[in-house]
Amino acid sequence: MMSKPHAAPLTPGPLVHGLFHVAIKTADLDATLAFWRDLIGLRSVPRPDFGYPGAWLACGQPGGLAIIHVYAGGPALGANGKVECGTGAIDHLSLSCTGYHATLARLRALKLDWREFLVPGTSLWQIFVYDPSGVQLELTFEGAMEDGPPPDMSPGRKYEAGQCFFDPTTYPKLIPATPLREPS
Repeated sequence: MMSKPHAAPLTPGPLVHGLFHVAIKTADLDATLAFWRDLIGLRSVPRPDFGYPGAWLACGQPGGLAIIHVYAGGPALGANGKVECGTGAIDHLSLSCTGYHATLARLRALKLDWREFLVPGTSLWQIFVYDPSGVQLELTFEGAMEDGPPPDMSPGRKYEAGQCFFDPTTYPKLIPATPLREPS
């Protein structure tokens, strides 16, 4: 006879209040900054000197939290001595956004590949794109607040869960609009 699962009594502990940050290892800090700052619109914020290259990136509004931490160099290397590519067990990072069609225009201008999706039974529009390190990003928009046509759900453009479309050999070289410097 199997025993009943025993739940531990609830004790005071941490409460989850939201996403604090995501750390991304990169082999190309400049390209990663070009993606997250120049395309996505995050801004550089002060980062402690950990003794290796990196950047902290925050939401654009004043007081926005540093939600993306990027690091390069020795700590970014895997057991094989190389920076791993992709998101591993994490499928994607999702950000709440506005400006659906402006985002598509930026993706086209940068020659980045993307997929689009309309979440069934909702008014949520999504764009899926990869950063230079192969991290899949889901940009989620409230369609009722957006102008223009809904997501393109045609074959080849529609996002298919579990289907990777990242190809590091064809990913365009992104150059930051401004060089990395610690904000003052």
